[in-house]
Amino acid sequence: MCGRELVRRASSFNGPERVPKDLPDPWGTDFYHVGIGADPSWKPKIEGEDEWGCIWRKVSPYDKTMGQVKGHPLDDYSKLEEFNFPNYDIPERYKHLPEQLAKNERGKFVLIGIPLSLIHRLDYLRGNRNAMTDPYRNPRELKALLQKMTDIALVSLERIAPLGIDGIISCDDWGLQTRSLISPQVFRRFFKPFYKQVYSRAHRHGMVTLLHSCGHITELLDDLIEADLDVIQMDQQQNMGVENLAEQFGGRLCFWCPVDIQNTMVKGTLQDVEQYARKLIEYFGAYDGGFMCKWYGSPAAVGHSQEKINAMSGAFVRYGRYA
Repeated sequence: MCGRELVRRASSFNGPERVPKDLPDPWGTDFYHVGIGADPSWKPKIEGEDEWGCIWRKVSPYDKTMGQVKGHPLDDYSKLEEFNFPNYDIPERYKHLPEQLAKNERGKFVLIGIPLSLIHRLDYLRGNRNAMTDPYRNPRELKALLQKMTDIALVSLERIAPLGIDGIISCDDWGLQTRSLISPQVFRRFFKPFYKQVYSRAHRHGMVTLLHSCGHITELLDDLIEADLDVIQMDQQQNMGVENLAEQFGGRLCFWCPVDIQNTMVKGTLQDVEQYARKLIEYFGAYDGGFMCKWYGSPAAVGHSQEKINAMSGAFVRYGRYA
């Protein structure tokens, strides 16, 4: 099976011949990652500004992460009417994709990121305190902003739909270490409907829907499944329990995971890493599919040694066969 078929079968519980992988060399990947381009006419007004007008800064000279947003352009909803949202309906953002897709000669699963980062982008635009209190203080304005963000995602989706894209992914970290960032009730009222709009449209175009989300998010997974999410890309699992996640959501949601990046990959031995990799395959992959393996692409930022990356990747490849 080619990568495209492996991922589609794993995410739909339809009997792939092995666990799909997204690992560093020399272990290889079944995914073909592409991205939407920048607006060539946009230029930052100041250093660190992104297309949404958010200002990014590194915490220290030793910061190995993407940094933090220190300038929030929509800190007051009075600015919303005149706010200049990025334009995702211009062909220049997508003109490179046909050439890139033509190079996918081995039939890998084509995955593209789309601008559907609801809680993160809300936080960046409004600031954390505003983002967390908007459902209570500014519900009407919040829904209007979320709809605008969703419309941008839908525009990008319609632009990529004719190109033969297999799946879409976006990132929203919905969890703290021991519970979800917001209550399930607030999630259902303000965020779930907007995911549903995008994921349902993607399904109509034959695309698989993927979401990256870290933290303790078990309270929200049923709602994401109901919103037509196919695959959860989860870098943490240990805080929720692999057995618990498999029991509650196995066979209904496909898990795309490395060995837990905060615990076993940092604190465990090489043997612990290998055993955990086998455990992910055993529990999540017990539904005629349902599991895909990956690595964490910024190992220096989270303290992953090359020896543990090798142990994890080797275990995924050796044991990643379905019965």
